Order: sequence, then structure tokens, then C-alpha cells
Amino acid sequence: MPEPTPMQRLLNTLPQTGRVEWIGVRPARDQAMLILDRAMVSPGKGLAGDRFSGRETSKRQVTLIQHEHLSVIASCLHRESIGPEVFRRNLVVSGLNLLALKDKTFRIGDVVLEYTGLCHPCSKMEKALGPGTYNAMRGHGGITTRVLQGGELALGSLVQACL
Repeated sequence: MPEPTPMQRLLNTLPQTGRVEWIGVRPARDQAMLILDRAMVSPGKGLAGDRFSGRETSKRQVTLIQHEHLSVIASCLHRESIGPEVFRRNLVVSGLNLLALKDKTFRIGDVVLEYTGLCHPCSKMEKALGPGTYNAMRGHGGITTRVLQGGELALGSLVQACL
């Protein structure tokens, strides 16, 4: 195996630990998010009770957004704050740059997730928060993941890269 380049070493150095701040599922299309204290997660499916659960080939079985970005988006929209349920992501995580998880697997409690891509904003954000929301969210929409190992996750669960 070849020696990692200096850039590869930098990309693989991720000692920070994140924390789950919020959990939500959407039971069906266009329905309000249900806010949870804990959730069961199944391999190849996602969070129990979420509308994307059971779509085994989906790359967005669990979606995450960074807690620190919620205030950035609110600021760009000249608002004091915006509740996480508006963004329709499953998990809000603090203390860890989610983009640093690109091409990695990571653990949240017993659950192991695989980064599958960026979670771009959609036009529904304009409807929910008004004109300019799509652009305010660009680069701050979070990430999509696939479940590799199931289990339970809860508020306060630690988020760590599997290095």
C-alpha cells in the first residue's frame, strides 16, 4: 500500500467528536416533521417512521445538517433563528464539520453511516421561508448517508469518524 500523501494525511485527521442535537422523521410527503428523542435505524433503510425508510438503494437513508449552519442560514435571511424541522433533515449535529466526513464512514452511537453526498436545498425551502432561501442554504444543506450498521441513536449521541 503506497504511503499517504500529505493531503491524504490532512483529510484523514479528524479527531473532533460531534453530538446529535436534534432528531426528526417525516412520516409522509408534505407532512410535518415529528421530533424525537431517539430513533431506531436499520441497515439499508434508515430511521424507523421516516418516509425514506425501506428504500434500500437510496443514497439518502439518513440526512444530516450541521447545527452551526442553522444560524448562518437564518442570518442570511435576516432572521433571529429558524427551527431545525423547517430544513427537513433527520439529524442536526454539532461540533464536527460534516463535510470532513466525505468519502468516510462514521459512527453515531451504535449506528454506522456512510457519506453518500451533499444534501442540496430544494425549491420547497423558498415556499417555507421565502425568496432567497435556496441561495441562503447553498453550501449549508448538509449531507446524505446510507446505513451500514443499524441500532439506536439518541439526543446527545456522539458522532465520530471511523478511521
